[in-house]
Amino acid sequence: MSQDAQVSSSSAPTLEDVARVAGVSRATVSRVVNGVRNVDPAIQEAVRAAVAATGYRPNRAARSLVTRRAETIALVVSGAGGDSAEEQDAFAARAFGDPFFGRVVSGVIGYLRPHGMHPVLMFAETAAARAEVVAYLRQGSADGALVVSTHAEDPLPPMLAEAGLAAVLFARPARPVPLSYVDLDHRDGGRLAAERLLGLGRRRPATIAGPLDVPAGQERLAGFRDAMARGGQPYVPVAEGGFTARSGAEAMARLLADHPDLDAVFAANDLMAEGACRVLLEQGRRVPEDVAVVGFDDSPAATACRPPLTTVRQPVEDMAAEMARLLRQRIEAPGTPVTSAVFDPELVVRESA
Repeated sequence: MSQDAQVSSSSAPTLEDVARVAGVSRATVSRVVNGVRNVDPAIQEAVRAAVAATGYRPNRAARSLVTRRAETIALVVSGAGGDSAEEQDAFAARAFGDPFFGRVVSGVIGYLRPHGMHPVLMFAETAAARAEVVAYLRQGSADGALVVSTHAEDPLPPMLAEAGLAAVLFARPARPVPLSYVDLDHRDGGRLAAERLLGLGRRRPATIAGPLDVPAGQERLAGFRDAMARGGQPYVPVAEGGFTARSGAEAMARLLADHPDLDAVFAANDLMAEGACRVLLEQGRRVPEDVAVVGFDDSPAATACRPPLTTVRQPVEDMAAEMARLLRQRIEAPGTPVTSAVFDPELVVRESA
């Protein structure tokens, strides 16, 4: 870097500093920094290199005046909750206590950060909170919303669609709504779990299903049952859980009481599988010698479980990043048609099956 191109260490680098290093005009730097499309790719690369060399950071307020965007995304955890402070605190505690949400946040931030966008976490568990989310977006405080619903009949997605707001959902909604979403082939994940247990020679399987009013719970159960039927196992006892370790433990206890000779269990998420393993060990059943257990998600609970869980991997971080990409695309091109991105599951073999 030449002497006249160096940036003084006593002040923050400016657009003029970047322009001097890149050998272009200040106006050109401004267009690249603000995402204007009709700039020659070679010039864009030179400007980005100069930005990196100088350590320049755009002024978000000034940039927003140019782009008319907040450069902020609302990451909304939505579902059913009560109106009392205690019930709202419990809703937030459940969200933070589930490793799934941490993985979603990680994937979203990993995508947004290089694009100069920032997430704002919002909870929408009551009618008032949902109205607040819609108002927040309408007034331009955020450019769009990434929505993770915890309740099958969540009214927030249709509210966002009716308001014409940019939004992308994590998981296919229970009822059709004109919003883009990312999801997993849950039915195929259930198939992978069944084929693993059948391949181990297990012939008295049972399953702990997720909530059966949620599409993911329905699809995982259907895929497992279908594959078991193709493998010669037409009847699979089912106990419904709630995607928590406690519900998995309670469901496992019911299954053992009704079917004490079972030799395999598929739990529709890792937290329920972890609870199931705890009950099995408490009742003197060895895992996997007496009962093989397969979970779903490949979350931190899978490796924390004893023994470590064989599980069906859901690439949550990649799915969350794709959700953020689809929303950014929608923000930059509002006429973009709604779409879906469905990911493939993968079996991860550990010690439980």
